[in-house]
Amino acid sequence: MTAFGSAAADYLATRRAMGYKLAGQGQVLGQFIAYLDGVNAEHLTIAHALAWAKQPSGAAPVWWAFRLGVVRGFARYLRALDPATEVPPVGLLPEPSHRIVPYIYSDVDLGRLLEAAGRLSPEHRADTYQTLIGLVAVTGMRVGEAARLDRDDVNVDQALVTIRNTKYGKSRQLPLHKSTLKALVAYARRRDERRPHPKAPSFFTSTIGTRLLRDNVCTLFPRLVRDAGLASPDLRRPPRLHDLRHTFAVRCVIGWYRRGIDVERQMPLLSTYLGHIAPSSTYWYLSAVPELLELIADRLDAASEADR
Repeated sequence: MTAFGSAAADYLATRRAMGYKLAGQGQVLGQFIAYLDGVNAEHLTIAHALAWAKQPSGAAPVWWAFRLGVVRGFARYLRALDPATEVPPVGLLPEPSHRIVPYIYSDVDLGRLLEAAGRLSPEHRADTYQTLIGLVAVTGMRVGEAARLDRDDVNVDQALVTIRNTKYGKSRQLPLHKSTLKALVAYARRRDERRPHPKAPSFFTSTIGTRLLRDNVCTLFPRLVRDAGLASPDLRRPPRLHDLRHTFAVRCVIGWYRRGIDVERQMPLLSTYLGHIAPSSTYWYLSAVPELLELIADRLDAASEADR
């Protein structure tokens, strides 16, 4: 292994020990290391970073910016070992926002979505998708977290669901409303009646008794959106499965504002509940929602009046 390769391995190990998975970033960084070794680079320079990041020539600028961002993180680490390392500054390549404006589902939207899932066949498939979508909607968990649940992760006696090995390598427990718990228990009973000898310990199963795969859920979901007749206001993209998570977060905060609760003090709790590494990630979920912005404005106006 070359010096660059050894440093990259140590860098990734350090970041992953902090909870970052870096699956895609690790692969991209490996490609950059191969480039440095291929050109016999003595030090990592901005020229090297730019020449590699802007490949292939016909790629989208956001892809170039992503590649340069991977190099930037590694360069900051490497500079402590090699002072001659040059760190590409932020803004060196234009980086258009990749944040997608979330679609906030209404109660009517959710009802139509669940009805569409109920029309799937066979019966177990419809049952599984209805229950999984409902669970994501009322808990805000990631769809991958729901798909990875094992039977032992749903604690009926304590009304808790345990989410293990999340996006940042942490685990957390979520309390379940009695109606949610009732729905999960009912699904588990029907699941076991259909297939008493499962092929996997997973809570949500496919029609053949294996674990339900996240990718399969994400592939099917656009069909459910079309069957439900849902569309985003700007018609630029259909509502996403991940938008259920945004919807949960927004509804929580709207409820707090309406009840006069100190939202700022509650935000770290919501961030922890959602499994975010920092509240800043949670605040993104709350942007571009007119009803929420109106509530914030009303509270600011009330506070202003009180100060006069």
